Amino acid sequence: MRETTAVRRKVQLRPVRPAGWWFDALLLAGLVGLTVALAADQLFGIDRAVADWAQAHRPTAAYWVARVLNLLGQGTPLTLLAAGLGVLVAVRVRSIRPVLPPVVAFLFTYLTIGPLKVWTARPAPSASVKEPFLAPEQTLPLFQQDVPFRFAQSYPSGHVANAIVWYGVLALLVAALLRSMGRPVPHRVIIAVRVLPPLIVLCTTTYLGWHWLTDSVAGLLLGLLLDRLLHRIPWDDVPLPARLPGSGRTALFTADA
Repeated sequence: MRETTAVRRKVQLRPVRPAGWWFDALLLAGLVGLTVALAADQLFGIDRAVADWAQAHRPTAAYWVARVLNLLGQGTPLTLLAAGLGVLVAVRVRSIRPVLPPVVAFLFTYLTIGPLKVWTARPAPSASVKEPFLAPEQTLPLFQQDVPFRFAQSYPSGHVANAIVWYGVLALLVAALLRSMGRPVPHRVIIAVRVLPPLIVLCTTTYLGWHWLTDSVAGLLLGLLLDRLLHRIPWDDVPLPARLPGSGRTALFTADA
């Protein structure tokens, strides 16, 4: 008697919206174009105008509200939260797969945000009013390698990029947890989790003078690009070594989050 073999699903990239790679190319082109413009000393007037307006309209109460809200973009707590949620879902479903999104997201952010900050070496607007007390015009240009690194890591905004990536991962894992419990996924809530925190972080980090407006825009472009790459990965179908617990294919991440 002939043995029948199971038909294996073809591993395919997950769909994202807007569909197609053209939007990814547009985000990358925007990031490159913005960096080139700043390297050519362009857009400084916009950055300075926004920073000056924020400084002139920053009463104590508004400052502290913005500072608290800006905590939504702290990379380390978000990483730990996503990792913890991934482990929780992994234990619940007895599969290693829920741990994969936080690990890959960490690698994506670690290999992009930090190196870009080191390479571009741009001070923050606040560098003129606190250490290293640069002249206002000296805080705007990129590639200031003579300024100590801890004072020249403003571009792109890591808070904004991290918020987009990590809240996207959290939304993915929350949806997976709900599916494992047999509960419906509230798509409006998932979308709110993915959209509202990054927007709040973008506004507050610029308002507080911790980043130039163009730093925040660059973080937005980079974060969206990384988020689209992460959501393209077919987490349910990625081939894994058989010795890993729960290496078989699942249906945790099948629906769009």
